[in-house]
Amino acid sequence: MMELTSSKDIEIRFSEVDMMKVVWHGAYPLYLEDAREAFGDEYGLTYEGYLDNQYYAPIVDMQIQYKFPLRYGVKARIDITYRPTEAAKIVFDYEIRDKETNLLYCKARTIQVFMDMDYNLVLFNPEFFENWKAKWQQ
Repeated sequence: MMELTSSKDIEIRFSEVDMMKVVWHGAYPLYLEDAREAFGDEYGLTYEGYLDNQYYAPIVDMQIQYKFPLRYGVKARIDITYRPTEAAKIVFDYEIRDKETNLLYCKARTIQVFMDMDYNLVLFNPEFFENWKAKWQQ
């Protein structure tokens, strides 16, 4: 499968910083979600698509490595990369970088699994996801 990447520009808002004048750690998962939504819009892997196919795709693992403090007013870019796997899960890697200097602020990874509409873990890739992967195979 070819490497699938997307980017989302953000500007750090006052409401996202803490008393140390840096982005509060709890804001980072929201940035990652913004990137996943941008990726989904670009490549056709959306939350609505999961639901239309009768699946949920909750995050079961999130790792964030803070490299440099993000501050109010910074214009940044979130790069997201899909990491193919044979397992019934969706793995994304992320980097948050300064738009002007390319300084690395953060690296992250999320892992999502599939659940049916009764919240049962699905151990095999759903057909719609296999079809999505096949579309992007090289």
